[in-house]
Amino acid sequence: MNGDGVLKVAIVGCGKIADGHVEQIRAIGRGEVVAVCDREPLMVEQLAVRMGISGQFTDVHDMLATVRPDVVHIATPPDSHVMLACAALDAGCHVFVEKPFAMTTADAQVILERARQVGKRVSVNYLYNFEPPGLELEKLMGKGALGDVVHLETNYGYNLAGDYGLAVMADPNHWVHRLPGKLFHNVLDHVLAKVVPFIGDDTTVQVLAFRRREATGNPVIDALNDELRFMLRSGGTTVTGLVSAHGRPVAHSLRVVGTKDTVELDYGTRTLVQSARWTQPSALGRLFPPWVQARQFLRNGMSSLGQFRRHEFHYFQCMRVLLDRFYDSVEGRGEDPIPAAQILRVCRVIDQIVEGMETAR
Repeated sequence: MNGDGVLKVAIVGCGKIADGHVEQIRAIGRGEVVAVCDREPLMVEQLAVRMGISGQFTDVHDMLATVRPDVVHIATPPDSHVMLACAALDAGCHVFVEKPFAMTTADAQVILERARQVGKRVSVNYLYNFEPPGLELEKLMGKGALGDVVHLETNYGYNLAGDYGLAVMADPNHWVHRLPGKLFHNVLDHVLAKVVPFIGDDTTVQVLAFRRREATGNPVIDALNDELRFMLRSGGTTVTGLVSAHGRPVAHSLRVVGTKDTVELDYGTRTLVQSARWTQPSALGRLFPPWVQARQFLRNGMSSLGQFRRHEFHYFQCMRVLLDRFYDSVEGRGEDPIPAAQILRVCRVIDQIVEGMETAR
């Protein structure tokens, strides 16, 4: 830490997501970004100049030895995560990793085992668990309000016409094409991180993946499937997943079916509502549920308005909450916000889905 008791933070990887890391580190006021590092000097310079960061490096080992940060944020493609995370851990740093956490479960185990050996904390940017509906779900589960979870439905949309999608589709050398699960591998962390707290490690998986768009003639681009469906079973709990590049509106939702109650979360609108139920007999009973649902949405809207007024409604508010909890764990004031077992479980299920995609070809 520096003399003011603020964590010294360094960021490796100076692409677009690095801006979000710098902004949220500064927003929570518990860390000072003292250095940025990237193999491309121009990327280092543009981030450092725009954000007013003094330390500029193109070699991670040089940065670690010179700056000696407390925490390193890794915002590079996942095929570099093992090397970078282990270098930072060996240098005595805690590590916060962008998703995907690792290319495979075996790689994830290397990182987590090294962290255990050196006694340092590791976390990953599974930020959507810390959106308002995710935090509300956390409270409901803590109170046992839903009972035992029977089933989960998770939906995630991918817009290939957006800036990121266009970059992937236009560049056969983009790092997404190097991922075992290609396009899906880059988003499955978001899909699965929300459901792994409710399942165990004994998962069986069924997978359907295909390309819905027209062929371009480029074999690398055309090898990219854009529609994915999967079903998981873990003990008495099942999960169905939909990842779609074509469904509109672009979805980002979760439905949790419990033995006592069912809730539906929409991460785009930041709402959580109980599923409609009949409480009165016959036709009269069908009159009331829409009004009950409307009241729930009104309550969500008022809550969102309050968050907006408190400056807590911006896009990366969830990342701010996650980082605050991670820094608590770094300073010995809390548990890991995302347990290692859940990180491994996400990676393990991704491996199973990738294997299922390859088998189905």
